[in-house]
Amino acid sequence: MTIGLVWFGNDLRCADQKMLWRATQEVDQLICLFCDAPEFKRPTQYATQGMSDKRRTFLSQGLDNLSQKLSALGQTLYVSELDPLNSLSLMLDALPISHVFLNHHGGWNEQSTLHQLAERFTDVQFHIEHGQTLFEPWQFPFFIEDLPNTFSKFRRAVETLEIADPLPNVKILPARVDFDLLQVRFARISPWQVRSRSNNKSCINSPFIGGEVSAQQQLTDYFTTDLPSYYKEVRNALSGWENSTKFSVWLAQGSVSARQILAALRQYEAERGANESTYWIFFELLWREYFHWYAACHGKALFLPHGLTSSHDTSSNAPLSKRANTVPPRSYYPERFRKWCQGNTPYPIVNACMKQLNQTGFMSNRGRQLVASCLIYELGIDWRYGAAYFEQQLLDYDVGSNWGNWQYIAGVGADPRGGRRFNLDKQTEQYDPDGEFIQTWQGDQFDRQLDSVDAADWPIYPQTGY
Repeated sequence: MTIGLVWFGNDLRCADQKMLWRATQEVDQLICLFCDAPEFKRPTQYATQGMSDKRRTFLSQGLDNLSQKLSALGQTLYVSELDPLNSLSLMLDALPISHVFLNHHGGWNEQSTLHQLAERFTDVQFHIEHGQTLFEPWQFPFFIEDLPNTFSKFRRAVETLEIADPLPNVKILPARVDFDLLQVRFARISPWQVRSRSNNKSCINSPFIGGEVSAQQQLTDYFTTDLPSYYKEVRNALSGWENSTKFSVWLAQGSVSARQILAALRQYEAERGANESTYWIFFELLWREYFHWYAACHGKALFLPHGLTSSHDTSSNAPLSKRANTVPPRSYYPERFRKWCQGNTPYPIVNACMKQLNQTGFMSNRGRQLVASCLIYELGIDWRYGAAYFEQQLLDYDVGSNWGNWQYIAGVGADPRGGRRFNLDKQTEQYDPDGEFIQTWQGDQFDRQLDSVDAADWPIYPQTGY
């Protein structure tokens, strides 16, 4: 009897899952595991707290739904309180597991964990699928380590490549492994207990509910309207449920796949016609694709203060030398950062966006650009603090898209222009001319004094200004 393990991460679904189909063909018994890593819960080096309550709730909802789906297939979802390296090491040491099934993840930590496991457990077959992306790496006309250094080059190289259709749902899975065996040997691994939404205060009034069922509902709701035909015209709006697809939230969780979204888009175009707006939805999926492979290509450089400009110039894809002329600040002003996080800066449009993020776990693409520009260029703070706060707060947090986009604005990543600094007054006039968004989120209510200490940390007295 062969035993396999399916290692779930940010791919919490049963549909369009090649790793589940592979498991049905390769093993007799199966363990389904998710690692609720400790780093989700502990403070970080950037004065953030790991994962917000809203992100935690959204994750729990996704695990609830996955647990129910697996139960219907005769399986149990187990959740470990240990990090993936320790969780899998314990299980592979104690149980005769011959196969591990997982999806490729672009993140440095995830790649490092997989590498360490594969080196240690040479007798285990690690089957890596590509259920989080549109393409598989063998399709590209380049090696991943030679990824084009700008999105435009990447898009031109891949947008005409064939993309596989989503796989049908798995009908049956191999038998579950006896839980008593797991319970005895792994005290910190237990079956996921489905929680009641009605008892969770964090999800009250939230339009975002985690899980595959909600993801499919959003897919249906969006593509049964005319909204895709007008997407490009409204995508820069600062608010409004109908002004963006909102797919990014469920894509980041993996409760829907990029191929499922593309299949729904192609069906819409076949029935209602294609135009520039429907193409732009595909265009956004390609941006997400690029940042997935960008993270896989650049590894640790995704988190370095100077990003790709820290990389040694060894290839034609090396960062442009002119980027060195736009060096982002590496300072950290605790008070400024706290006020930026709270939406209490001298910039009402930024305040409104940050308060929207804190209350909903979501922010428009335009808003993200504006608040990032503010943190870096107006407040003079190291861009990584902003990226870490987004990691804490955003329901649609994705390591490649988040850190890659922050590098893009800071001028240390994939932007050949060397960074993007926005004129916040001009952006306010363009995207909130009547001040409705600012008023809705009370962005015009803020402390008029940005700093209460000067550069040498001496108190500033408001009465005198000295």
